[in-house]
Amino acid sequence: MEEMRIQIFRLVKVKKFFSVAMKKQSYKYLKQSTLLLSVLFVFIFSVHAQQPDSITAPRQVKPAVAGDSNAVDEGAERIIELRQADLWSKRAGFDAEILTGNVIFFHEGAYMYCDSAYLFQQTNSFEAFSNVSMEQGDTIFVYGDYLFYDGNTRLARLRDNIRMEDKNTTLFTDSLDYDRIANLGYYFEGGMLVDEENELTSFWGQYAPDTKEALFSDSVKLVNEDYIIYADTLKYNTETKIADILGPSRIVSDSGYIHTQNGWYNTVTEDSRLLDRSQVYSNDGSKVLIGDTIFYNRISGEGEVFGNMYLEDSERKGIIRGNYGFYNEKTEYGFATDSAFAIDYSGQDSLFLHGDTLVMSTDSTFRDIKAYYNVRFYRADIQGICDSIHYSSRDSMIYMVGHPVVWNENNQISGFQINVHLNDSTIEKAIVKDNALAVQDRGEGDQFNQLSGRDMTAYFRDGEIYHVLVEGNAESLYYLVEEDKTIIGLNRTESPYLSIDIADEQIKRLKVWPSTKAVTTPLPQLQPEQKRLERFVWLDYLRPTGPDDIFRSNERKTEDVDNEPVRRFEREDITL
Repeated sequence: MEEMRIQIFRLVKVKKFFSVAMKKQSYKYLKQSTLLLSVLFVFIFSVHAQQPDSITAPRQVKPAVAGDSNAVDEGAERIIELRQADLWSKRAGFDAEILTGNVIFFHEGAYMYCDSAYLFQQTNSFEAFSNVSMEQGDTIFVYGDYLFYDGNTRLARLRDNIRMEDKNTTLFTDSLDYDRIANLGYYFEGGMLVDEENELTSFWGQYAPDTKEALFSDSVKLVNEDYIIYADTLKYNTETKIADILGPSRIVSDSGYIHTQNGWYNTVTEDSRLLDRSQVYSNDGSKVLIGDTIFYNRISGEGEVFGNMYLEDSERKGIIRGNYGFYNEKTEYGFATDSAFAIDYSGQDSLFLHGDTLVMSTDSTFRDIKAYYNVRFYRADIQGICDSIHYSSRDSMIYMVGHPVVWNENNQISGFQINVHLNDSTIEKAIVKDNALAVQDRGEGDQFNQLSGRDMTAYFRDGEIYHVLVEGNAESLYYLVEEDKTIIGLNRTESPYLSIDIADEQIKRLKVWPSTKAVTTPLPQLQPEQKRLERFVWLDYLRPTGPDDIFRSNERKTEDVDNEPVRRFEREDITL
């Protein structure tokens, strides 16, 4: 209105000027001047009618600061500011102002550019078309074909060919809503986020530039140079490069693959923490590591397990379990502690082995398994206990030290050290070194056949002892039995060497050399002390009775500990 008053004032002066001129000039010139005045008057009002209402500059929601000309009081209205347009027009019956050519908007610290736009001042919003871009500070840049922006909610809806850039991270999609208040962009019709390390795609996703956190859901795929992660839901930090796994996921690489549904994975160092019974497989699927919590590094191939460790090699038919474990998939070295046990199912019957600590090492051909402290094992045809045990597939040997005892059928063998030879997982022979003792329970109350000496070798056929050789200080006690099962008496022999042939659990042939001392005592004349050799001990109460009995303690009764013989021959111990 002020501008209108100025224009009218000017017109009044012009009329006075022309009034004086009429008195001095002819009628012809007066008529021409009046026509010029009319044209000028119409032009002035026409220009004024085409000018849009003034657009108030955006106001800041912050206290006034000295030297800041843009600062205003809190609570002031935030209005979109039109900074530039080549052409402005207005169409009858259409609420929007039509802007064309190099259009620039400014609102709350953000510049928005486009080729053309509709500005709705009543709702403080606009639509932008073609070559759309947004700039917020010097970090966030968004590009697309279409934008609808609401100045009241500060929500930008971008569509088609969208690219959102934040330093080294770029988000591609066709539908992006960007909430400037929360500083959060999210898509819902498929998108891709790319940084210098990874490429992530999903159907739904969001990205927060402030925290550098991206959340992806539905058909998530993270592609790295060395591996691919397939997930249901995944959170990814573009700064730390750590992916948080929030749903069923699979990580695939040349070295193997992982199944998990909870945990995190560092895409740079390739360290991971996998929860909820995650599974780590070798590339051929023959080896699997499972645990409640697994710390795993794909580069080194090392996995550390806490809680319910399960490690299986299906190719070599072996399992190791425990509440804590470690495994290196490249060297195939692993160990387990805390209720640890191993299962070998390569033979007809499975072998169950327990020790406080189990160690497994494997090369391209052979495998070693060692168990330390309170060792117990069970198989249908053989059971045993000792302090430490070592199984080597290289020579098919089991080495037992530390008060070893082995049971087979109704036979018990003990000594300072026992070495068991296997043939296709079947016992071939057992060598007992130092303080060897063999006891056979005849199943007739208190009757035991007994054999002792320095060293002893027991030979097996089809899982049963058929021949025994004793070398050095051989002593024997065995019951002489007639063919009709009548017991003649108890025979006692002493000699440097001795051998026995056994069939149907009965002694069929006894050979002693080079010299011998033998005596047979009839049963009625036997005294209790004559029924036992000096080092006799029967430890059947320690014998494992099944797979579930391997966790029991090997603690011996006091009288059996007191009768434990001292080592009589000094030899180099085997280091397990």
